[in-house]
Amino acid sequence: MTRPTIAFYGSSLLSAYWNGAATYYRGLLRALAARGYDITFYEPDAFDRQANRDIDPPDWCRVVVYDATVPALKQVAAEAARADIVVKASGVGHEDDLLLAEVMAAARPGALRIFWDVDAPATLAEVQAAPDHPLRRALPGLDLVLTYGGGDPVARAYRALGAADCLPVYNAVDPETHHPVAPLRKYACDLVFLGNRLPDREARVDRFLLEPARMLPARRFLLGGSGWPGAALPPNVAAPGHVPTADHNALNCSARLVLNIARDSMASTGFSPATRVFEAAGAGACVLTDAWEGIEMFLTPGEEILVARDAQDVAACVDGMRADNLAAIGARARARVLAEHTFQRRAAQVDALFAGRAAARAPARRAGARA
Repeated sequence: MTRPTIAFYGSSLLSAYWNGAATYYRGLLRALAARGYDITFYEPDAFDRQANRDIDPPDWCRVVVYDATVPALKQVAAEAARADIVVKASGVGHEDDLLLAEVMAAARPGALRIFWDVDAPATLAEVQAAPDHPLRRALPGLDLVLTYGGGDPVARAYRALGAADCLPVYNAVDPETHHPVAPLRKYACDLVFLGNRLPDREARVDRFLLEPARMLPARRFLLGGSGWPGAALPPNVAAPGHVPTADHNALNCSARLVLNIARDSMASTGFSPATRVFEAAGAGACVLTDAWEGIEMFLTPGEEILVARDAQDVAACVDGMRADNLAAIGARARARVLAEHTFQRRAAQVDALFAGRAAARAPARRAGARA
């Protein structure tokens, strides 16, 4: 039986450098490959990502790295004609609008055309403010919009813009990649946050990490991710810079608490758990998250995850929670994500979506053939 083929155009599968979607792509596409899909991932050589690879090209996916030029873009976009399923992700980082147009124009008749949004609240804010936005014009010609967060509010917004349908495929954990390991001294701390320095995250990092650090000068805090070294930080906050994905388990297992801080748009929309939440839970860490709507869909507040409304809540957790209580919360979170929130389960969801869309198209294809 012929394996269904996917041409996936995204930011990067090989590098998580300035690319928070990398672990989502890896977990989901690896699980889809295990279900029988033949996948090619196309990524531009941009933002020094190829010089900061986290993984080698995997055996479960063909990876095509192309020059960040328009001719190279058009060349790889033409290869979409070979695929049964054509996916353009948001935030590729090089000529996104042109890439969307070229890829979907190249897709053969009968192929599923999908836009996969890995930052839906921010994308929607941009599109809603621009009546002639290229994505808005493209939506009616696509079969489906998938997102990695946002829930019903995002799905309704995309349908209102003309999408045939929009469904969330949430972040998850890959148990083979994220699991408990021995701690490392260099990552030992009371509270760690891992995330790149971005304009719509910086104020919330100050509120949920730096302010608690100023309140608790005897405690040690760690702020990982690109862009933070050189920032004005309290003396008890270390900033090691980019943390390779190979170190994520050790990072999560070396801190007493792992902090999740949503970006502004995702916090206001809700229903957008970051990949880091599942990575940390998969490693058995106790996660402390800022408050956002929909948390209970994924982990139970107070039992499987701690929730903070402000700096005072963060400081109280850091200074007042006993180690055995934190370990118990982490253990319950690990059990929950392994039972309900794995990429294998997300891939089964996506596989069913693809099959359903393909089946719905079959009568139209047969009618066209008879004509």
